[in-house]
Amino acid sequence: MDRRDTLELLEQVAQGTTSPEDALAQLQVETVSDLGFAQVDNARGMRQGVSEVIYGAGKTSSQITAICLAMLAAGQKRILITRLSREKFDELPDALEVDYRPMAQLGIIGGLPDPDGNGTVLVACGGTSDLPVAEEAALTAEFLGNEVSRVYDVGVAGIHRLLKHADEISNAHVIVAVAGMEGALPSVIGGLTAAPVIAVPTSIGYGANFGGVSALLAMLNSCASGVSVVNIDNGFGAGYQASAINHLKA
Repeated sequence: MDRRDTLELLEQVAQGTTSPEDALAQLQVETVSDLGFAQVDNARGMRQGVSEVIYGAGKTSSQITAICLAMLAAGQKRILITRLSREKFDELPDALEVDYRPMAQLGIIGGLPDPDGNGTVLVACGGTSDLPVAEEAALTAEFLGNEVSRVYDVGVAGIHRLLKHADEISNAHVIVAVAGMEGALPSVIGGLTAAPVIAVPTSIGYGANFGGVSALLAMLNSCASGVSVVNIDNGFGAGYQASAINHLKA
């Protein structure tokens, strides 16, 4: 149970629709579910505001299923599974009701919440080949309660494609800029906005791209102020960080 769910529960108690005893029963869960192969952190949502997210790569479908069941038993209403391959998704039981997003390789249980952030998170990507990482960022931000707008295929090879979205860029509260090749997009966007820009290098590019290292180094050396950088192909990390910024209180 994350802070959003806890606040909703406390509001129900205040309104008299849930008894204090029922609320206490929902809050009294073990902080860790020991599955042997995994220690599920049931208290992370209370500590950090966001419940534990399942990283699907390297886990079997049966392990993912067991972790999901433990989370649901502990009262978690929404679950995000990242890097979930189509093959593993097909092996998950229908009873989990996983909403699978194949482009981003994300699985969502419990649906997306209503946005409650301070503004809009804009996710921009350089080219169509960057879409899997961009969608991972966008859907992560939506899962964490943000209004998200998407501006795709606006790389610097055709700068006019980006500039026609100047109003969206200037009105965004946080921007995630995803690009491979030379990784120039975040620097350009950083020069067009006062909002923080989270740069995401992707592994897209030819040989000297070194699997995204050249884009990573270019973004780390950006001359635009307000640009921060996450790891190669880390759309989840960018979406999470954008959500944290978008939920900061003055």
